[in-house]
Amino acid sequence: MLFHVEFFETEDGRIPVKDFLDSLDPKLSAKMIGLMEILEERGTSLREPYSKALEDGIFELRAIQSSNICRALYFFYVEGHIIVTHGFVKKTKKTPRSQIELAKKYRADYLKHHLSKQTNKKRR
Repeated sequence: MLFHVEFFETEDGRIPVKDFLDSLDPKLSAKMIGLMEILEERGTSLREPYSKALEDGIFELRAIQSSNICRALYFFYVEGHIIVTHGFVKKTKKTPRSQIELAKKYRADYLKHHLSKQTNKKRR
């Protein structure tokens, strides 16, 4: 199966993961982008230390550069689509619950938007 990484976009046009990547040190940003390319190549077979399943279909992409640790959260959608919701700099041992919940909210928004687009296409 072919995989394709996409960035989640909010209803108002913001792309949280792009904002996150832009905020990082250039080396860490490049490392995270490289990991996204590996994710695109390997898809569901990518495992630790690069990727880890968190809960309820939410995964984290894991990057470390020097003493900086960051994560980008994502989920799989139909036909090989991988939707990266957002990222954050990790400061605690466990991934914060608030970050997982935000990824779930973004996934729900994404699914709602795509289902409504499909329904509108069928009506035409």
